[in-house]
Amino acid sequence: MRRFSLESRVSNSASRPAWLASCLLAVVLCLLSLALWRGASPMLHPPDVPHTIQGMAYNAFQRWGGPFQQRFASDADIASDMQLLSRHTRRLRTYSSAELPRLPAIAADHGLRLHAGVWLDRRLDANERELTAVIEAVAAHSNIDRVIAGNETLLQDKLRPEQLHGYLARLRKALAVPVSTAEPWHVWLDQPELADHVDFITVHLLPYWEGMPVEAALQQAMHRLARLHERFPGKPIVIGEIGWPGGDFHFGAARATPVNQAQFTREFLDYAQRHALDYFIMEAVDQPWKARIEGRVGAHWGLFDARRNLKFELSGPIETDPYWKTKALMTSILAVLPLVPLAFLFPHMRSAGRLTFALSAFLVASFAVAVATQPLADYLSPLDLMLYSLLVPALLMMGAVFLSQMLEFAELFWPGSLRRIAPVLPGPKPLPPDPEPLALGQESLPEDLPAVQPSHDATLLRLGPDGSDLPWVSVHLACSNEPPEMVIATLRSLLALQWPHLQIVVIDNNTHDPALWQPVQDFVLATGDDRVKFHHLPHWPGFKAGALNYALSCTDPRAQWIGVVDADYTVEPDWLEQLAGYFNRPEVAAIQSPQAHRDWQDHAVSRFMNWEYEGFFRLGMHHRHERNALIQHGTMVLIRRESLARAGGWNPACVCEDAELGLRLLRLGQDLVYVDKVMGRGLVPSDLQSYLRQRRRWALGGMQILRLHARDLLAHGPLTLAQRYHFLAGWLPWMGDALHLCFSLLALAWTAGLLLAPAWFNVPASLFLAPIAIFAMVRLMLGPMLYVRRMDCSWPDVVGAALAGMSLSHRVARGVLSGLFGKEARFEITTKRLGPGHTSQSAPRQDVRRHPLAGVREEGLILLALMLAVAALLLQPGQPLQGALLAWTGVLMLQALPYAVTIGLTLFSIRRPSPSVLSEDTSQ
Repeated sequence: MRRFSLESRVSNSASRPAWLASCLLAVVLCLLSLALWRGASPMLHPPDVPHTIQGMAYNAFQRWGGPFQQRFASDADIASDMQLLSRHTRRLRTYSSAELPRLPAIAADHGLRLHAGVWLDRRLDANERELTAVIEAVAAHSNIDRVIAGNETLLQDKLRPEQLHGYLARLRKALAVPVSTAEPWHVWLDQPELADHVDFITVHLLPYWEGMPVEAALQQAMHRLARLHERFPGKPIVIGEIGWPGGDFHFGAARATPVNQAQFTREFLDYAQRHALDYFIMEAVDQPWKARIEGRVGAHWGLFDARRNLKFELSGPIETDPYWKTKALMTSILAVLPLVPLAFLFPHMRSAGRLTFALSAFLVASFAVAVATQPLADYLSPLDLMLYSLLVPALLMMGAVFLSQMLEFAELFWPGSLRRIAPVLPGPKPLPPDPEPLALGQESLPEDLPAVQPSHDATLLRLGPDGSDLPWVSVHLACSNEPPEMVIATLRSLLALQWPHLQIVVIDNNTHDPALWQPVQDFVLATGDDRVKFHHLPHWPGFKAGALNYALSCTDPRAQWIGVVDADYTVEPDWLEQLAGYFNRPEVAAIQSPQAHRDWQDHAVSRFMNWEYEGFFRLGMHHRHERNALIQHGTMVLIRRESLARAGGWNPACVCEDAELGLRLLRLGQDLVYVDKVMGRGLVPSDLQSYLRQRRRWALGGMQILRLHARDLLAHGPLTLAQRYHFLAGWLPWMGDALHLCFSLLALAWTAGLLLAPAWFNVPASLFLAPIAIFAMVRLMLGPMLYVRRMDCSWPDVVGAALAGMSLSHRVARGVLSGLFGKEARFEITTKRLGPGHTSQSAPRQDVRRHPLAGVREEGLILLALMLAVAALLLQPGQPLQGALLAWTGVLMLQALPYAVTIGLTLFSIRRPSPSVLSEDTSQ
């Protein structure tokens, strides 16, 4: 006859395959890393071009300089640039003559010729200074071949055409060198009279800003040039700007990447050499300040980066990312590290689950390396640095949440990974042959689990004819402001328990209305059963924990086990009988049965709540039980009295006194057993608001536990590594909800900056936004996938459970923040609804009488703000919907999803109100 053992030892036969599998996976991940980064850095073979480029457009601003800050380059900086650029070009095009009057002389010292620029805009006095400066420069410096007055002046409506014509006429009269102005190709075609006022045409051909794919960009640019030659025959044409940006940006079909920049530039230079074009590459050196006027891509047009490093060679194959090997090594290390604890703590995980988790670790590691190296390839402003200093820790937290949830998914999705499964273990009756263990849906004990022979501490109870060998059990029921008929129903079920040595202690605390507690007392007296004791405490501190501590003081000295049941539960008569076999195991401190519910089928929102609860008890508790890391619950639990006393009783300072006690029992080195058989059913919360309040309290209590036991959980202590992991990992999704709230508020503030101060605020790089989107989508999918695989519920119930879980996000976030940073917690009572046919003498709570939407005011305001932010971004006049902007609006909509679900479920519950009467209890 097979017996059950709670031991979860890692045998040599089990650990060896786990380590071998982990080593094989490590090799696979390293190969994947090499393939990923090699694929992201292809070798290019564009045409070889001469190292001497005919001309480059040049701005002298350094990394932190710019016209907005009035921070100009020094003569030493300019001299350094001239020395560098003179090795690659014969001439430069500048944009201003007044800003850097020494530039022509420094350029001449390095053998460089100039097309001197004149900056023209609406500042008429500044325009005069520019004209004076260029006239003096041409007279003083023989290396100025031409003058270009105005840069896209008509395109950007900086001057009226007649004003520009006047400036050009003055310069042509004053100077002995040719004069022109620079405009894109279509401006010259739309305003052909402009050509009559210049000696040559300076055209900008920038196919990126036309949204063209790089494959067609050169052909299209040359087609534009051909049209100009046809329209203005005999007029010299200089390409004042032509190029392609690097970075990682999108504009229509155009993609700005280092690969595309290198490909386009070398193809154009080859074409220009063969067709003797007169041109200036856009541009010599990256100008980070341009991000304020052109978006982030504006900083990445240079052949040299802002640190003056050449981005790619002009001959030979091009390795687009010279650091790809380092990135591959970093990714491999980060991806392989989680496989070590996986092999040690999860030796029985199925191969499919192990592979799934390994690939998830690889995904997180790849994003971590990409995000960590992204600032090295971008130019971050102080505001950007501030944003990323908040984003990076948030992304690290998301990665931790993602991996913890994927680990749970990997262990539960494929049956057979769990070995520590606790079946029903009766005492009064012998075990039938091959008992059916109740765990995780249809999970059964693995065939290769060795049989355990009975021993002194693991045998079933041996009963005498009168059951005298059975221990005494004292069942405690704490209630406060409960409907008396509900409490009486619970007492009737307890009195029907098939257990000879039983005591029932009822503690009614802080109930002031005699109509609520007096009927319960009368019922107890009317039974005449001396096993039941009723105590009314009008003013008692400590809420439920305080009441349960008082119950301990009233417990029969003979009681060896303490049972705790919530006031809304009706228990099965054989509850104690079914679990009696565990009473003889001295290492077992508590036996937990699942929370379950009744009377939820007639109301849609109640169905959603019920199935959301079920997920934890059918799935999450098994994941924890495998490594003796249960979350103890405040109902349907049996606790060894001696262990409870050693732990110090219930802690009234924590609003989740049951989970906190469970952690202290684990610190004593004892076992918590989870028997997944429903042996009692309670009531779901009365409405969505009560459900949200309850989860906020749980989250707050979890953070209280973290603060109270931080040393044990985060440092060395009596808890095992697996126990510490499960408690911390169990709270990570709640912290993810808090992160969601904080990021939503930060995103709203940043969007306001994008709309009101676009010169200072940039859309975050898509690379930082992608993990947020993936994190949200994975959280949406994992739960339903496990439900479909492991739970016996319909698709509508799966969807309903997912919606109910999503609606909790904001309240969980509030609970986490209150628990971490709040002072004194307040115990909030959860209202429950009675089943059909019952009436209640208790008055409804004030918040229930309010309109239901009043309870979700915060969620509604955040949802409205996020939707207004999306609309404002999409409807900006004249603003093209670039890829980064669309990605940001997508992130805002994902952030809005939980708030939208909460409002939607609230409205749905208004249309489909519960027919039942509201009641209150203090249960979790």
